[in-house]
Amino acid sequence: MYRYDQYDHQIVKERVAQYADQVRRRLSDELAEDEFRPLRLQNGLYYQRHAYMLRIAVPYGLLSSKQMRMFAHIAREHDRGYGHFTTRQNIQFNWIKLEETPEILSKLASVEMHAIQTSGNCVRNITSDEFAGIAPDEIIDPRPYAEILRQWSTFHPEFAFLPRKFKIAINGALEDRAAIQVHDIGLSVVKNEQGEIGFRVLVGGGMGRTPILGSEIRAFLPWQHVMSYIEAILRVYNQYGRRDNMYKARIKILVKALGIEEFARQVEAEWADIKDGPSTLTEEELARVASFFPAPAYEKLAAVDAAVEQFKNDNKAFSNWIKRNVKPHKMPGYAAVVLSLKKTGVPPGDATAEQLDFAAELADRYSFGELRVTHEQNLVLSDVKQSDLIRLWEDAKAHGMATPNIGLLTDMICCPGGDFCALANAKSIPIAADIAERFDNLDFQHDIGEIELNISGCINSCGHHHVGHIGILGVDKDGSEWYQVSVGGAQGNNSSIGKIIGPSFSAHQMPEVIDRILQVYLRERNEDERFIDTARRIGVAPFKEFVYATPIKIEHKTGEDAYA
Repeated sequence: MYRYDQYDHQIVKERVAQYADQVRRRLSDELAEDEFRPLRLQNGLYYQRHAYMLRIAVPYGLLSSKQMRMFAHIAREHDRGYGHFTTRQNIQFNWIKLEETPEILSKLASVEMHAIQTSGNCVRNITSDEFAGIAPDEIIDPRPYAEILRQWSTFHPEFAFLPRKFKIAINGALEDRAAIQVHDIGLSVVKNEQGEIGFRVLVGGGMGRTPILGSEIRAFLPWQHVMSYIEAILRVYNQYGRRDNMYKARIKILVKALGIEEFARQVEAEWADIKDGPSTLTEEELARVASFFPAPAYEKLAAVDAAVEQFKNDNKAFSNWIKRNVKPHKMPGYAAVVLSLKKTGVPPGDATAEQLDFAAELADRYSFGELRVTHEQNLVLSDVKQSDLIRLWEDAKAHGMATPNIGLLTDMICCPGGDFCALANAKSIPIAADIAERFDNLDFQHDIGEIELNISGCINSCGHHHVGHIGILGVDKDGSEWYQVSVGGAQGNNSSIGKIIGPSFSAHQMPEVIDRILQVYLRERNEDERFIDTARRIGVAPFKEFVYATPIKIEHKTGEDAYA
């Protein structure tokens, strides 16, 4: 993984010192809150409903065991014993004291981490495929490009105050596991007819109030120009993006207003002036950065481990875990293992200090000291010997990190919602908890198969509800918390935006609503048909008809029955 050079160390050290003085001035009232707010946001510090929240950058989701142990230390010493992994592959801590934040940032700097540009109207954390470098379907490893773009965009003076926040995702495989179609810029590695490497470039994707899938602006961009071309896109956006209305300030609104053809024309005109300038990548620079991502010291192993295969046949629980949580690896005899952070009774994406420490220990023991964060809020051990899978499963199970539900109903994406976030209209975590409890039967989950259920507490869509097979959005209805449901969203190569099925529901009704949606699926599906395929084939109407056909009986805590 990338290691800081002398410039990185110096920049981060100076930023910590600068921020420490800003905190000192705020605590002594030399700075008013309105003056301090943009300064703290530049360092990833938000004020939420109850306390400060600090969001820490995890570039393209890659972590060392040392960095993970620092997260455990911060959770234990500066928070309430846990951290929350986000859909941006970052981690955030929700109970931070302002006066301790300079110390926290200093500790992060000691393990080559920071919270810079995890907030504000700038280029945010660049995300990628959690299986980058190891996926069998990978064209090239996208991480060197992600790192180059990270270095280029961090502290870029021209793009420090964009009209709105800006998100870039990059995918290097045939299958899109980085959700590039719902980002401001989505990059996908492609090869042309001559076998040359380049990028397909999408622009103007996003969720929030106006969910839009990105439009192709270039089918093939030579890799040497990826940085200058993104610079051209950002310049057009920075000049013409709206600043009079924050709800219409994202690049997707500008692309829609101009049309993709006119937007592309302006980008090409801007690019013509900088195409062969200092931002053009060289083979030497690419090789320099790529050298930080060498393949581990893999051993020559048999493609299949006989003992694991036998144990899989003898142990159903282990077999289910292998099926759901163990992913293919490009090297024979190795596998990638997803550590589930979706155990019933725990908010999705939360991990205790003890689990963070233990994940680091597992990484050292089984995966060359490296971990990945997924945008589905789980963790990945990327390089596990198949012969170690039995021991790893037993270890992970003992620490509540081996629930065999990856890709299933209870592997929900969920934002912190109204329990923490000041922007939220409704709580997300209790809805996730009620649904997980209602369907806490792994046999049933395995029977219904792959299904993505995403929950957001507000229209900002931090829970990616627009692209959930089933999406749940918290809305305010006359001061009460209600939930809007959509069906048919999806990420990946065949992304789609879900369609709302009808009027919103109360919190107590949500488990029954999900149950009715699943009943329609089980009734209508063809053999081995996934939920999303059934939903696309039959449309929203059958779900709507059945969900609203009869009043939904709910049980209040008093035990009295009520009906919608």
